[in-house]
Amino acid sequence: MATLVAAVAFGTQAPSAGAAAPLTVAQAIAQQTGATGTVRGYVVGQPTATSTVIRSNFPNDYALALADSAGETGTTRMIYVQIATGFRASYGLQSNPGLLGKQLDVTGKLSAYFSHPGLTTTTAFALVGTTPTTTTTAPPTTTTPGDYDGTYYRTAIGKTGQQLKDELNRIITPHTKLSYDQVWNALKATDQDPANSNNVILLYSGRSQSKSTNGGGVNDWNREHVWAKSHGDFGTATGPGTDVHHLRPEDVTVNPNRGNKDFDLGGSPAAECQDCFTDADSWEPRDTVKGDVARMIFYMAVRYAGTDGWPDLEVNNSVNNGSAPYIGKLTVLRQWNLQDPPDTFEKRRNQVIYDQFQHNRNPFIDHPEWVTSIWG
Repeated sequence: MATLVAAVAFGTQAPSAGAAAPLTVAQAIAQQTGATGTVRGYVVGQPTATSTVIRSNFPNDYALALADSAGETGTTRMIYVQIATGFRASYGLQSNPGLLGKQLDVTGKLSAYFSHPGLTTTTAFALVGTTPTTTTTAPPTTTTPGDYDGTYYRTAIGKTGQQLKDELNRIITPHTKLSYDQVWNALKATDQDPANSNNVILLYSGRSQSKSTNGGGVNDWNREHVWAKSHGDFGTATGPGTDVHHLRPEDVTVNPNRGNKDFDLGGSPAAECQDCFTDADSWEPRDTVKGDVARMIFYMAVRYAGTDGWPDLEVNNSVNNGSAPYIGKLTVLRQWNLQDPPDTFEKRRNQVIYDQFQHNRNPFIDHPEWVTSIWG
């Protein structure tokens, strides 16, 4: 059997000459039993939905598709591979587009991914061809921040569309609910300036400001509802009105300037908010938080589905939604999610909310590709 190059294995050495031959992709498709197996195939793209595999402009490093032929285009003859966190830098297609057409051996569980024959919970990757050059030691047995696929999201892995949305709602709905007063202290922790622990970073304006200057005075900061509370008329009552996943610190002047406007592109420069734009019915935040805004909106649309006494919040492709439980603009928010992926600040914020306050997560920070899976 051919030797291997660039193997990255967590607790697993690259297959030796005496090891069992890897499965072909066709064999792996026929053996979706949940057993562990090694599959050999050519990288033919990145799956973004059950029947969609893209070959360029890869949105992230989370998945790839293998086939028995490098030129395969039929998704029914592909297996979708979930790339575990430790392998994304070396085998994700956004970081390594040159892998397209290369042949890999991948070890994982033979189970559905994106509701499609798949290989999940991957434990070893190797580029077929020459001698192994890289191995690593086993990861800690405890769950690491940002990688909850085998625990928190276990029942969502492999689902797509409405099934995924429903399952994520079930996963994130049980959480600790804060009072509106408790939100003040939560934001001082979740939005802490990484360069100055005495300050918070304001969402839209990006200004670093003392934690102690919260309130209603000129140049103070207050609590911005990214999903405007009038879009569903939930106010500041415990529930969507106090959910820290969409509440952020913002300047008291900028906050009402955004008001309850939907999100869209264009308008005139917004006062006291560099690189923000607004018009009569929409608000455009600065580029570095566009994805943050989108993922907060998509979280709210999944968490509040009309099943626990609160309105069914939904994202639509309109602006000027007023008091209806809708917010837009869907096409723009989807684009923002792609163009501004989660950064260190956003990931830390998600972790702090999970560890210290609500004990639930925003799944679109952990898996931004799920936006495409649910909303196209």
